[in-house]
Amino acid sequence: MKNTKFRNSFLLLLTAFIWGVAFVVQSVGGTAVGPYTFNCIRMILGGITLLPVIFIMDHVKPSTRKPETKEQRKELLLGGISCGAILFVASSFQQMGIFLGTSAGKAGFLTACYILLVPIIGLFFRKKCRWNIWAGVALAVLGLYLLCMRGPFLLQLSDGLVLLCALCFSFHIIVVDHFAPKADGVRMSCIQFFTCGILGIFPTVLMEMGHTQESVRLWLSGFAAWDAWVTILYAAVLSCGVAYTLQIIGQEGLNPTVASLLMSLESVFSVIAGWVILREGMTPRELTGCIIMFAAISLAQVEFDRKWHEK
Repeated sequence: MKNTKFRNSFLLLLTAFIWGVAFVVQSVGGTAVGPYTFNCIRMILGGITLLPVIFIMDHVKPSTRKPETKEQRKELLLGGISCGAILFVASSFQQMGIFLGTSAGKAGFLTACYILLVPIIGLFFRKKCRWNIWAGVALAVLGLYLLCMRGPFLLQLSDGLVLLCALCFSFHIIVVDHFAPKADGVRMSCIQFFTCGILGIFPTVLMEMGHTQESVRLWLSGFAAWDAWVTILYAAVLSCGVAYTLQIIGQEGLNPTVASLLMSLESVFSVIAGWVILREGMTPRELTGCIIMFAAISLAQVEFDRKWHEK
């Protein structure tokens, strides 16, 4: 039993590492081929990557939520499309924020704010928050100020876009939470990737590919660089396909709080990856903001004894 928990914890740690490095990949790939093009291709390839995963899982260990009836297939399709539409908006904000200048490390921490935003949004659905959630929110505000502000009450446009991405991911988690008990998670994820990728075709064509022969030629030239395909394939195969599958396997049998804390380490890995791979320096002020935000995220996820809970 202990060996299984250790293995699953390692798988979630590996998942966090893959997602953390993905912020660096997005920074390089988005610059090479364009933010919308990068998102579009990686999401479609991510959906393709999950197809053999679904086939193998159906033969090795079939899901108990595999759709059998017309109603179940309809629920699966609705969940996948809904999640995919929100994911398209969230990933577009995130990719544009990184493209406009937010560093990989900072983007990782700002995106992680969804962990704090989810319980706040839950208040509108009559779900109360524990005291540590509010303490985490207060700490996060301080951390965001140190991390993002340039002068008094000034937020960079790129940072604001990544924060909007975090807000969208909060709604994405809520929608996933609604459909997850009703549909197979891997199939729903596959549908969401295809939905997100198909929606990404429109801004790719309108804003990056263009309509003239010369604009199309320039767009295609971006794929000539090796780093374009390396980053796209990493984001598609590892970040979408492999990491999502590892998350499903790793969470089995682990305490949800422990699992979420392990996965939130992606923000730490994003800073380390940005420093090692892109040589992104961070000021002492920004590093302090990162530390405070990670403390806020960790505090918000700790399950204290029931006597400390808000009634």
